[in-house]
Amino acid sequence: MTRRGKFLTLLAVVAFAGFLLWSTLSTQRVECSVAVAFSGGEGSGSASASSEEDALREAQVAACGPLSRSMNDRIACSRTPPVSRQCRTL
Repeated sequence: MTRRGKFLTLLAVVAFAGFLLWSTLSTQRVECSVAVAFSGGEGSGSASASSEEDALREAQVAACGPLSRSMNDRIACSRTPPVSRQCRTL
């Protein structure tokens, strides 16, 4: 491969990586943190998403992960109201 071909390939890879980073981060508009008490334990999690509703749901899923041992526990934990929640706009 010629020097010019290597440069153009590197430029294309860098441009593609930049586009992926930009497109991923531009959709994250809200960040939420949640604390959950379930089955005698407490957990916390945070997530970002395009809407507050989505960020809260994903933060609760992250908080419930270590507290649940089965799919039934995960579903029950995700339906438990959080002890605290905090959201901010990015």
